[in-house]
Amino acid sequence: MPWLAVPLWDVANGQGLRQLSELGLALLLSSLIGWEREAQQKSAGLRTHTLVGVASALMMEVSQHGFTNVLGLANVSFDPSRVAAQIVSGIGFIGGGLIFVRRDAVRGLTTAATIWLTCAVGMACGGGLPILALATTVLHFLVVRGYPRLTPRLIAGAQATTVEVRLTYLTGRALLPRLMEACTRRGFRILEVRADRLPGRTDAAARVLLRLEGTADAGRLASELFHDEGVVDVELSLGAQEDAQDV
Repeated sequence: MPWLAVPLWDVANGQGLRQLSELGLALLLSSLIGWEREAQQKSAGLRTHTLVGVASALMMEVSQHGFTNVLGLANVSFDPSRVAAQIVSGIGFIGGGLIFVRRDAVRGLTTAATIWLTCAVGMACGGGLPILALATTVLHFLVVRGYPRLTPRLIAGAQATTVEVRLTYLTGRALLPRLMEACTRRGFRILEVRADRLPGRTDAAARVLLRLEGTADAGRLASELFHDEGVVDVELSLGAQEDAQDV
């Protein structure tokens, strides 16, 4: 067979300094991406991302240079893009294993996406496209590190907030329905209402807890409620915002 005559350590057959440099670049860039995930204490960190990037680069090298010895044979065709397509399909099993749902909240999407991106960076390195690989790595840090700081400014005032309003009011005036109507008019959704009598007071007073959710100004709501006739005092506390998805 003609291909058996080719030396095993033939550096001119896709095993030279260029290919080793491309593998080294994939190692460096995928390590940088993995280090960022490791710093965020994500399930897939430095080792996982590095191995994905280097393996993707190696598979691209094999796709380009691993079949050159048989190209001259009869009835042999070669399509290097088929290996690249299988890399993209195969990396899905790692990404899928990182995504899970807990309490109706999806976790691991960003880490799964970085695995996919690291695979693409490794393929670019193995495919001889170092500039694109470097640019994609820089874009990764821009998106993962920069966007979380930018997002709150873009959606300021649009994210639902949980508010707890504690009111002391005089009973016997049908005041509570009017106070609840003021909350809904201000754009808040009433999640919970809990009222209790206040013993020891000379007047007929009650204490009510209103747990609200909305995007409006809670301070203006508290001011409106306090100025309502029959309201003795108002206490306002802001609850935690809705849990954000994984970054």
